[in-house]
Amino acid sequence: MSVTKLSKLSWQKEVPASDMNESSEQADHVVEKYVSQIKRKFFKHKMAVWGCIITLLLLSVGLLAPWLAPYQPNEVTASFSAPPSLTNWLGTDQVGRDVLSRLIYGMRISLLIGFITVIIYVIFGSLIGMLAGYFGGWLDTLIMRITDIFLSFPYMLVVLVIVSVLGADVFTIILVLALFKWPTLAMLVRSSVMSIKQTDYVRASITLGYSTPRILFRHILPNAAAPIIVNATFGIAGTILSEAGLSFLGMGIKSPQASLGNMLHDAQSLTVLTEQPWLWVPAGVVILMIVLSFNFVGDGLRDALDAKA
Repeated sequence: MSVTKLSKLSWQKEVPASDMNESSEQADHVVEKYVSQIKRKFFKHKMAVWGCIITLLLLSVGLLAPWLAPYQPNEVTASFSAPPSLTNWLGTDQVGRDVLSRLIYGMRISLLIGFITVIIYVIFGSLIGMLAGYFGGWLDTLIMRITDIFLSFPYMLVVLVIVSVLGADVFTIILVLALFKWPTLAMLVRSSVMSIKQTDYVRASITLGYSTPRILFRHILPNAAAPIIVNATFGIAGTILSEAGLSFLGMGIKSPQASLGNMLHDAQSLTVLTEQPWLWVPAGVVILMIVLSFNFVGDGLRDALDAKA
């Protein structure tokens, strides 16, 4: 019998099943304690709690848009630029469309773009950052130089050029925004992975011969998740602002499809700004609420996930 088999048999004899179950229970207890600690820290942050409530409310309104909107977003009524009334709670625009209905559907589009863009660049940026931080060497140098190139571009100018060439639809805007938002996250994940891979449990995993994907996704990624979650929360707010800016400049979502940005774009004239505030104030207020609520949630998560706090 080989030495390896003898060592395995002796280890099995030395570690009874009761001890293994006790160790598993202790690990579960540590995880539960950590989660409860995060919850306690988060709920101490009052603005984060309010931000979470507002975020859930806005998400619910966006998801239930077909049932909450009094009219279809492109339905034309007999009233043009009508002020708020019992029939049209937020009035109508220059074409006769209900502002409240367009606001609800526009919120839905803006949130959709924000979430999908963040999902795409978080997955890509996290993967690239983990590879660079874990392997180092020439791969790390190559990835970091590519991120430097992306970060050196004038972000909004390049996005405007690409959107003008490819066309301004939801799919294009999502891809373009994700293309220029992953480098920052990749650098953040890289620095976390470089620190985590020096720990004893990662070195032990390497010594025991665990595969690289197992080490990356089961041992390193969970410990690097905190900065990723915080960055993604702030990223949703930033992406929604970017989409609103593109649409306001006429390079984003095009009318008649409703978005918060093109509602502001349609209300640029001085007459509308001074005499018809119902055409731009609601969209501006909703953008403000979305961005502030996500930023408050991000602040709360950052404080809650900070082990030093």
